[in-house]
Amino acid sequence: QVLLVESGGGLVQAGGSLRLSCAVHGGTSASYVIGWFRQAPGKERDLVARITWSTSSTLYADSVKGRFTISKDNAKNTVYLQMNSLKPEDTAVYYCAAKSPLGATYDYWGQGTQVTVSS
Repeated sequence: QVLLVESGGGLVQAGGSLRLSCAVHGGTSASYVIGWFRQAPGKERDLVARITWSTSSTLYADSVKGRFTISKDNAKNTVYLQMNSLKPEDTAVYYCAAKSPLGATYDYWGQGTQVTVSS
């Protein structure tokens, strides 16, 4: 069983920065792909970025390329999402999730953390 705990959300003005953390408890973190998703009110949950733990390969949604950076700390079993140049449209609940590299779906989800960007 894998437990994911997010932190770092909050209220920030447009143009500001936030760093989200996703602590991975249980399982073997090196076996997983960790993704950051977000869901705004009335919208679907979308993938923002993901990192494959074993290879450190990353992928980003077009809407955040050049502004967000996903990274990991092996010693802390934690994945980060550094968000810069934030825009009001980045406002959402952000979730981290984990899946097997060969899996089609994310099996484990965190509780979510609210990010609000004011204009």
